[in-house]
Amino acid sequence: MSTAAPSLSKVPEATLVFWLIKIAATTLGETGGDAVSMSMNLGYLTGTIIFSVVFAIAVSAQISTKRFHPFVYWATIIATTTVGTTLADFVDRSLGIGYPGGVVLLSTLLGASIYIWYRKMGTISIDSVSNPRAETFYWVTIMFSQTLGTALGDWTADTAGLGYAGGAMIFGAALLVILALYLWSNVSRTGLFWAAFILTRPLGAVVGDFLDKPVSAGGLALSRYSASAALLVFVIGAILVFKQRSAATPH
Repeated sequence: MSTAAPSLSKVPEATLVFWLIKIAATTLGETGGDAVSMSMNLGYLTGTIIFSVVFAIAVSAQISTKRFHPFVYWATIIATTTVGTTLADFVDRSLGIGYPGGVVLLSTLLGASIYIWYRKMGTISIDSVSNPRAETFYWVTIMFSQTLGTALGDWTADTAGLGYAGGAMIFGAALLVILALYLWSNVSRTGLFWAAFILTRPLGAVVGDFLDKPVSAGGLALSRYSASAALLVFVIGAILVFKQRSAATPH
C-alpha cells in the first residue's frame, strides 16, 4: 500500500528574507494605496473597490496554484496590503469612527478570523496552509491584519502624537522583543509568527507615510509613485536573488 506524500504549504518559510520582503511589501501597500486614493484623487472608497478586485484576482490565482510560487504569493501579499490601506482609511476617516474605533473594529474582526480558523482547522500554523480551505482562512486573516496595521500605524503616528519616526521606533522595538522571545524562550512559534506578521504592517504604514508625507508633517515629501516603484523593484529583486521555499519543505 502506498502512502501519499504530505501536501506542502503554499506559503514561504519565515526567514530573514521573508521578513525583509514583508516589510517592503507593506510599505509599498501604504505608498501605493495612498497614490491611488490621494495622488490620483480617486478617494478611499473607489480605491478600496479597485484594490478589492485586484485582491480577489490575486487570491484566486494563489489558491488555484498547486504549490508555492514566490511571485504569486508576494503579489497576493501586496494586494492585501494595498486594499488594507484604502479600506482602513475609509473606515477611519470616511465613516467617521476615527483611528480608535477602526482599531477596535479591525482587531475584533482579526481575532474572530483567527478563532474561527483554529476552531475549524485545529491549527493556524503556516505549515498547514496547503489546501483551499486553509488558504481561505489564511488570506482572510492576513487581509484583516493588514487593514488593522494601517489603522494602528496611523493612530500611533497621528493621534498619539509620536510622529512617523516615533511610530517606527515603537513597532521596531516590539518586533525586537518578538525576536528575543523567538531566540531565547519557548513561546509558541506560531503565536510569535502572527504577532510579528501583524506588527510589521503598522511599521510599514509609518515608514510609508514618512516617505511620502509633506516635510511640514514630518515626512520626506517623496513622490508616492517613485517610492512605490522603488519598493516594487526591491521586492522583485529580493524574490529573484534569494531563493525561498515552502514553509513545510523538509530541511
